[in-house]
Amino acid sequence: MTDKNIAIEAAKKRVKELKGYYRHILIFVVVNGFLYLLKIGAMNSLLPDAFPKESYFYDWINANIVIWGLILVAHTLIIFRDKFTFVKKWEERQIQKYMDEDGEQTNKYK
Repeated sequence: MTDKNIAIEAAKKRVKELKGYYRHILIFVVVNGFLYLLKIGAMNSLLPDAFPKESYFYDWINANIVIWGLILVAHTLIIFRDKFTFVKKWEERQIQKYMDEDGEQTNKYK
C-alpha cells in the first residue's frame, strides 16, 4: 500500500469512530430524555394502568443517567485522545521554564 492509501484508510477509520461516537450521544440523549419524561410523569397518560407509577420505581433512572454518562465520558476520552496532547506539551514547557530559571539563578551568582 502506498502512503496515500494508508492515509485514506486511517481517515475512513477515524470517520467511522466519530460516526459511532455521535450516534452514541444521540442514543444517550433520546433514551435518557424519554426516561426522564417518564420519571417526571409527563407520559403517565400514555402508560397502561398496570404500569407502576410510584415515584420510588423510577429511582433507577438517575443511576442509569450517571453510569451511562460516565461511559460516554470514557468514550469521549478514547475518541478524542489525540486532542489531549496539550497536557504533555504544557508539562514540557513548564520543565523547560524551570530549567531556564534555575540556569539564570546559577549564572547570577557566578
